[in-house]
Parts: sequence; structure tokens; C-alpha cells
Amino acid sequence: MSNLPIMKPYIGGQFIDSKSEKYNTIYDPSTGKAIAQVPCCTKDEVEAAIAAAKAAYPAWKNTPVRKRAGIMMKLRNLIERDMDELTRIVATENGKCWSEAAGDVGKALEMTELACSAPTMLMGESLMDTSSGYDTTLYREPLGVFAGIAPWNFPAMIPVGWMAPLAIVCGNTFVLKPASTTPMTSMKFAELYKEAGIPDGVFNIVPCSRNEAEILLTHPDVKGISFVGSTSVGLHVYSTAAAHGKRVQALCEAKNHALVLKDAPIGRTAAGIMNSAFGCAGERCMALPAIVVEEEIADELVAELVRLCKQQKVGPAYDKTSNLGPVGSKSHQKFVLDWIEKGIKEGAQLVLDGRNVKVEGYEDGYYIGHTIFDHVTEDMTIGTREVFGPVLCIKRVKNFEEGLALMNRNPFANGSVIFTQNGHYAREFAKRTDGGMVGVNVGIPVPIGVFPFCGHKQSFFGDLHCHGKDAFRFYTESKCVTTRWFDEEEKKKTAVDTWDGSL
Repeated sequence: MSNLPIMKPYIGGQFIDSKSEKYNTIYDPSTGKAIAQVPCCTKDEVEAAIAAAKAAYPAWKNTPVRKRAGIMMKLRNLIERDMDELTRIVATENGKCWSEAAGDVGKALEMTELACSAPTMLMGESLMDTSSGYDTTLYREPLGVFAGIAPWNFPAMIPVGWMAPLAIVCGNTFVLKPASTTPMTSMKFAELYKEAGIPDGVFNIVPCSRNEAEILLTHPDVKGISFVGSTSVGLHVYSTAAAHGKRVQALCEAKNHALVLKDAPIGRTAAGIMNSAFGCAGERCMALPAIVVEEEIADELVAELVRLCKQQKVGPAYDKTSNLGPVGSKSHQKFVLDWIEKGIKEGAQLVLDGRNVKVEGYEDGYYIGHTIFDHVTEDMTIGTREVFGPVLCIKRVKNFEEGLALMNRNPFANGSVIFTQNGHYAREFAKRTDGGMVGVNVGIPVPIGVFPFCGHKQSFFGDLHCHGKDAFRFYTESKCVTTRWFDEEEKKKTAVDTWDGSL
């Protein structure tokens, strides 16, 4: 064992010493240096976390929702108090630029604020005289233990934004498997959850490998799974957990496209594309890595994109003047670089090459500069598959109809965007695109938390999305109670109709 700090699993309200003999090293992507180690929790430790969550469930379920929401409000204030520290942790272990890391934490804050609305969001429905003298009321109730399997690219927003606060405020308990490369943010949030008053066992964290995570998919005490990651793994999570009777929401890969029509203002459109394609180093499922542009303006748009990208500073995450930070890991750097080589071999025209970027003083960091391919065609996988890095592909089309058809042939459909000043085409696009989240002159059309994060096609498996009302429905089940009170005449009856109260 090295002298690096050791991250500990959080089970039953305590950070415990793991008995695992296997540890993963956490690196700072900006420097390439090791900063901590995290155990790969054992099967017994994962099962202990589930047991702790199960034991905490009855009391937490019976805690009034107003009190649960009040604890979330305390948590919200603690996140705001520690915003700088949380931002620093995200920037250090993930590599996001400072402003992007702050946004990552800010989205976790936003979803915690949504959790504070639980007394309203969990209200049921009722109808008097559903049949003569009968009343029906619908309640929403928690289910038990939920598990979350989180990716490395958003250490705050996804595990302690999309997942934990909403599951917990609904009255469930939670077991989180964070990404092994970015667990430090979740560990800090565990401290805040404890300080806010979340009872022991309600929130648990077990870093582990896929083998141990499989327990979460099959364990009888786990009632549902929330997953974010690759499509291949997401499909496995969905099919396995659903086969074991669990609720599942699996948010997966994307290859979001934007259609740029010839009436779009070039400067503003290029600025929006650059932000959307290269923000967070392109490591987000709502990035905009493919642009479908009308041939008439393609040369001008590409030239403007290249010009804007060359003005951006590539640098370490915690340098607040950096515009593009490193990618998340050494292995992912190689993955993206291999994709760039593949794009060249496929015949795409490399108009901006980010492969040899060097950052003075940070030569061992995992940097890739802005990269743009032009004349990308449908037979090139660089324009179809998710690269998940600062790589932008330009596809040229003759008109709106050709562009829309090309976009809809993609197997992923998280988001889609159109840049135009033409209301007719904007409306047609919104109506006919396969994308679940649509932007009109908005490059990253992620809605605020009160709306669902609604990917389509191979970008999502499940029935209820994260965010908004969908999230509260996912983490609860409906119970309908029909009531009949007897008057003096009813008490005397000795026969009851077969369809008593239902007709």
C-alpha cells in the first residue's frame, strides 16, 4: 500500500476500513499524478451496504415528507456553503475547467432544491363519488432500497443530483456505486448528508468493480436501479435488473447532432457550437459532436469554428483562465486519440488537430486540444459513434430534409439541435426529430430539473426518466384506496353486487 490517502466506503453512516485487497488509484488528470486510492469493495461489503439501507428504510419511510424535505433544505444550504471545496474536488479528480466543475456541483444543488419540493411533488389525487357513495384516493409511496451506478464524467451532478436526493426524499434508502476514478466528490457529499441530518444507513457508498456491482442488479432487497453510462453496459443493467423484478432507468450513449441552416447567424451559431462541442472536454452525453450544415454556408462556418477554437486556452482544471481542461484519464486520452486516428484513416478531413497539445508545467496531464473533422460522411464511424472527447465532426447536406433524415438515421437520440431563424423549419424540426431533448438555437438543450431528462432510442432504456415528475414517479409506487361508509340503509343490506363500487 502506498502513502496516498485512502478513500473509505461509507456504510451505515460511517466510513469503514475496507477488507479488500484490491485498490484503484485516483489520478489528477491535469497533472497525471496519483492523488488517492480507493478500495474495490468486497461482496460482503456491498451486501452490508444493502443491509444497512434495508434496516434504515422502515423509520425513514415513516418520517413525514415535510421533515424529509426539511433535511434536504439543510443539505442544499451545506452544498452552497461548501461550493468552492466541492468545485475543487470535482476539478481535481475529473479534470473539468473550474467553471464547468462549479456547474457540475451547481446541478447537484439544483436537483437537491427539486428534492425540497417533495411535499408538493408527492401529492396524490382523489375523486369523490367514483361510484355512488364511493371515494378513491391515490397515494404515492416509497419502495425500499434503490441503487445508483454512476459514471466518471459528472461526479456531482449525476450521483448526488439525479440519483440520491430524489430517491431519498421520496422515502427510500440508497446505495451508490460511484465511478472508481472519481469517488472523492461522493465521499465529500456523504459528510454533508450526515451533517444535514440524513439518518445512518439511508445513504451508503460502495466503490467496487463490475463483478460486485452485479449484486445490486440481482439482490432481492434492491427494488430499483438508476444507471448512467455506456449503451452496452446500460442494456445489460436494464435487462438483468428488470429480469429480477426491479425498476430500471438506464441513461446511455449519444451522438447528438445539430442542423445548421443557411439563414443561421454564423458568428453566434459557431460560438454556440464551440461551447456545446468542447465544453467539459466533450465528455458529456449532451455534447454536440456532430454538425449537419447546409453546403452553402459550410466553408464559412468551419472557418469561424477553427478561428474561435484557436482562441481558447487549453490548461489545468483549477486554472480559472483555462477554457478546455484535460480528458478524464490516461486510458480515455488514448481512446479519444485512437478515434482521431480512425477518423483520418476513414478519410475525414482533419482541419484542426488537437493531438499534440502541450501545456507548460503540466506535460504529464491528459490533454487533447480542439479537434475538427470536415467532410464526414455516413459511412465513417467517427461521425456515428460516441467519441466522448473534444472532437467535432462536420457533415454537409443540401437542404433541411436531407439533414433531418441523416440525423434521424443515427441509433442514438438523446438530444438534437437546429440553428435557424426560420420559424417554420424550427417547428418542423421539433416535431419530426427523433431526439428526446430538442434545442432551437440552444446547443445543449438540457432542461432544468423540473422537466425530464428524456433521451430516446439507444440513449435510454426504461420507462420513467430522471428529473422532474418522472423521477418522483420512478422512486415511488401508486396506491389507490377506495372507501365506502355505510349509512343506516346500507348497514341493513345482506347482498353485495359483484361489481361493488367499481361501476
